[in-house]
Amino acid sequence: MVKAYSISVVLSERSESKDPSSPEFPDISSILPQKSRFRNPHPSKTFPLGKSRKICYNKENTTWEVLMNYGFGIDLGGTTVKLAFFQKDGTMLHKWEIPTDTSESGKRILPDIAAAVLGHLDSSRIPKADVLGIGIAVPGPVLPDGTVNRCVNLGWGVFNIATTLSALTGLPVKVGNDANVAALGEYWRGGGQGYRSMVMVTLGTGVGGGVILDGKILHGSMGGGGEIGHMTLHREETIPCNCGKCGCVEQYCSATGIVRTAKAYLAATDAPSVLRALPDFSCKDVFDAADAGDPVALAYLETFYANAAEFISNICCVVNPEAVVIGGGVSKAGQPLLDGIRRHMDRFLFHAVSNMELRLATLGNDAGAIGALRMILPENN
Repeated sequence: MVKAYSISVVLSERSESKDPSSPEFPDISSILPQKSRFRNPHPSKTFPLGKSRKICYNKENTTWEVLMNYGFGIDLGGTTVKLAFFQKDGTMLHKWEIPTDTSESGKRILPDIAAAVLGHLDSSRIPKADVLGIGIAVPGPVLPDGTVNRCVNLGWGVFNIATTLSALTGLPVKVGNDANVAALGEYWRGGGQGYRSMVMVTLGTGVGGGVILDGKILHGSMGGGGEIGHMTLHREETIPCNCGKCGCVEQYCSATGIVRTAKAYLAATDAPSVLRALPDFSCKDVFDAADAGDPVALAYLETFYANAAEFISNICCVVNPEAVVIGGGVSKAGQPLLDGIRRHMDRFLFHAVSNMELRLATLGNDAGAIGALRMILPENN
């Protein structure tokens, strides 16, 4: 792998003195070419660099300005950890996975991630001085300082992921909720590219989401911002959601919710349907039946589209995004999904927020890692 350095003499009028032996300025002379070494003519002065640069010098006052050209984006899931190594412009150089070890309350998860990160730098012969840091998406509410407020699927309680992983790797760390971080990825490099404010709606096994306002994730006061799947859609519902409430969006608009409500719809009619021959049909089966012209599937999907349009419209009335980007497994239905939802949105949208785009997510499983990288970039801080 090609290593990139920008080497320069460090000059400044700033009179703040730094101890050359301080760990803030590690000695990297051994990894730089001999011809790149310079003497600083003003040893008592430092250069106020931006966040994507770092001063490194040794006890002989040999000084370099090193551009931090790389970063890690990590998407931590309940079964696998997706890791990716990027150039800071978002170009993905390498991606790989390691298993998520949730045994003993997940105590080995962060050490395993640290070992994977440091192992990659070692094998690539890239110094830490050239790395911006690590962005990591986790499946739980996260406070701005990197504290996670319980990740049930991982066995984690409340602790600061950022300080822990930083201590293990020696690199700066930013942490975000997985749905919010995926939204940031789609905003930066996916279906939301070109907009300043957008909402990501993930229709998968559950319903998740993230809100981006003026390029920033809306975290909320306790890290619970963007939990759109647990907005109440039908308050008369008596079957509880996984969260303990009844009538959540997730019970109607997730892939599992679509199957549940489609079965109820099928049971309430005697009309013929190909779905009757599939007692354990999937969400995809429902959309495929509709594509084939099945009248029951078509009629049922209109109720689903209305549900989705209602809750998305309510979100738009609160945050007024330029675009709503839909991802997750259900989004594989493609343009018919967008057309069906849009067909019902005019009934629910307030006129002042109706000028918004409805788009499909484009990054797939890479959205989390790409969004995680975006968190550590200077322009996002």
